[in-house]
Amino acid sequence: MFKVFSCLVNEHDYGMVAVAALVCLCASLTAFRLYSRMNGARGLARAAWLLFTALVAGSGVWATHFLGMLAYDPGVKTGFTPTGTIMSLMVAVLFMAAGFFAAAANRERDIANQLAGGLLIGLGVGAMHYTGMSSFVTQGVIVWEAATIGASVMLGVAGASAALLLAGDSRGMLRQALGGVTLTLSVCALHFTGMGAITMVPDATIVVPDQLFSGGLMTLAVTSITGLIVLAGLGAVFIESQTTQSALERIRTLANAAYEGIVVVQQGTIKDANAAFCEMAGASLETLVGKPLMDGMLTFDDSRGVHTDGADRREGRMQPIDGGRSIPVEIFARLMDDGLRAETRGLTVLAIRDLRERRSAEEKIRYLAEHDGLTGLPNRNALQARLAATLDRVDASGERLSLVCIDLDNFKEANDLHGHLAGDAVLVETARRLQESVTSPSFAARLGGDEFVIVYVADQDHDQATAAAELAGRLLETLREGVQYEGQELAMAASLGVSLFPDDGRTGEALLANADMALYRAKESGRGAYRFFKREMDESIRERRNLARELRQAIIDEDLVVHYQPQARACDGEICGFEALVRWKHTTRGMIPPIDFIPLAEETGLIVPLGEWVLRKACAEAAQWTKPLSIAVNLSPLQLNQPNLPALVHSILIESGLSPARLELEVTESALFKDYQRALDNLRRLKALGVRIAMDDFGTGFSSLSTLQSFPFDKIKVDKSFVENIHRDARATVIVKAVLGLGRSLDIPVVAEGVETDEQLQFLRGEDCAEVQGYAIGRPAPADTLSAWTHGDAVGFIVTDPAVVIAKLVEAKAPRRRKKAA
Repeated sequence: MFKVFSCLVNEHDYGMVAVAALVCLCASLTAFRLYSRMNGARGLARAAWLLFTALVAGSGVWATHFLGMLAYDPGVKTGFTPTGTIMSLMVAVLFMAAGFFAAAANRERDIANQLAGGLLIGLGVGAMHYTGMSSFVTQGVIVWEAATIGASVMLGVAGASAALLLAGDSRGMLRQALGGVTLTLSVCALHFTGMGAITMVPDATIVVPDQLFSGGLMTLAVTSITGLIVLAGLGAVFIESQTTQSALERIRTLANAAYEGIVVVQQGTIKDANAAFCEMAGASLETLVGKPLMDGMLTFDDSRGVHTDGADRREGRMQPIDGGRSIPVEIFARLMDDGLRAETRGLTVLAIRDLRERRSAEEKIRYLAEHDGLTGLPNRNALQARLAATLDRVDASGERLSLVCIDLDNFKEANDLHGHLAGDAVLVETARRLQESVTSPSFAARLGGDEFVIVYVADQDHDQATAAAELAGRLLETLREGVQYEGQELAMAASLGVSLFPDDGRTGEALLANADMALYRAKESGRGAYRFFKREMDESIRERRNLARELRQAIIDEDLVVHYQPQARACDGEICGFEALVRWKHTTRGMIPPIDFIPLAEETGLIVPLGEWVLRKACAEAAQWTKPLSIAVNLSPLQLNQPNLPALVHSILIESGLSPARLELEVTESALFKDYQRALDNLRRLKALGVRIAMDDFGTGFSSLSTLQSFPFDKIKVDKSFVENIHRDARATVIVKAVLGLGRSLDIPVVAEGVETDEQLQFLRGEDCAEVQGYAIGRPAPADTLSAWTHGDAVGFIVTDPAVVIAKLVEAKAPRRRKKAA
């Protein structure tokens, strides 16, 4: 050790030693800077950074050695051979490349790799040093000390290993500087210890050739080469840093533009984050960096996690640092560790999506799915669920449950007279009053339209029927008060039906159905009242409901048939047309009379699709007849007031190919007065199509004469209630004569309905009645049984006995022959 110190103090130029140490430090710092870039690269880029690192480190060590040799002054002439000098540079670069490659080869054994790299670098420095010494030529003999040589190599290996361990894979300047300084010290220690291992014995017989590199030339060459290489390395680092910085700025700009929060986490600690995450966290980026993410800031809901394609999607809550309310979030996590780059080890990128808007939308959707959008009451779906839960509760607790169905009596009038906004105001006010009438666990719900339900729960100490009656009475009173709308009062009233649990049903469906039937009976009894469900009284209602449901299906399945009743000219008995009459042949009930299902269809609104089906069917079959006989079809009041009626008739005529002149639509006086102006408008539009209009059941209305004055009908049909009493009731006979006279005066043909006897027929013919219809002419029959009159030569009354046919024809034509003879 003393010899090494003596050599350094007595035989070296301190200035050159300082230069050598400075060059080594610069090269070492640059090499570790390049090494950190190599750790963060892959493929060709990694190879390029490794080459730069090896060149800078190798040339730095090489320069340190030869500058140190130039600082050595043995007192005799010295020189350097070119071969050994160049070989030592190559050795240094190769060993440095091998050492740094080994240090970063496998991240699973970091310390072992760094020790292996340190071994290769230390051996490389030693190999370079002693290869360079082989190029040293002087006037003397060099004697080596093996122990000191071994010590120098051990110092080099230990120092290089320590340098790699200190620097690690960090991209921070501090650790890189520690590694560079340590490597510089190890290189200097190896060099000067190695110099202390030699003893120079002068020998004047040894000649130093002049062509060897001189000290000045070596100084210039070493300094120039090393400087260029170090500058090239630093330039590469600078360019890469600028490029990386520019890329990072672009990435940050894009990340800050993202709606989701993005945070980079390494070993549970926040490394970086975008603006959206900082906003959710309620803190600046400087405050967040270095904080543990999972330490109360972010919590996961393990019950809502999914793992797909290497990424985790979980839901949880985020607690802002500023103490605000926690935020429901959706977290997408992806591990960025590729196994190669040191800065990605243990690195996780989390995309955090704020779920407040989505949760709010979900809550709104859930609310709308369970509540009526206008009144805010539970809707039909929510009613079923809540009613089932309430039934379970009262069944277990012994409480009393009543179900009240409510229907507003004057809602349609308010809607039609004042508009839909007024109707909405009535519904909202009704809902408010119903909600105020009950307290939890009782509740109100809206079924739809103007139908509401109250589920009423009472204590087991109360009499169930009495409590329900008291509630129904209060509801009737509160719903009788008018509703103020735009300065005017809208009248209100309601009818109620009540069913009791468990007497009237043990399920929600049964209680609703039975309360609805009780409501139906309340409306039939005059409205503005309540009725309890009575099984014996409501069975007929249930039967009518079932029949209505079956009728609806029969219309859809076209299980109905159309029969045709003939109409004949009274003067000669010739068939001039048919009236279409619908019949229902039920699969299990048999033939159902029209008197049973037509009123039901009118009550339920099924008369509209039923009437359309009859009109379409009758027109299609009449269009196939060879003879251009007329076809009469009845229009119900609901049909007559449909705005699209003329367009519907027009489309049916086009589809069937029936001439409009052959179609005759029959309307009653009562149908006109439901909406008088609209009815007249529709009749005028129908007449403009070429369709004929007949007034049916004339004499049974309230304003027959004013109606005839308002609209020019093509026919008047005398109601059969008058015709069937001809010669039985003097008043009926006079009325028939008066109607026939009125028709002649107005030049409107009159048709007598319900003609069943020859006496009636003779009377009508004598009074110049235009047409007759009834069983005396022919009974309603299917179209395929009437081919003799619709396609053949038959012209007279439709009866089964040919003799009767001939007799009636002769009887009908006899007056004409007598008149002609006269």
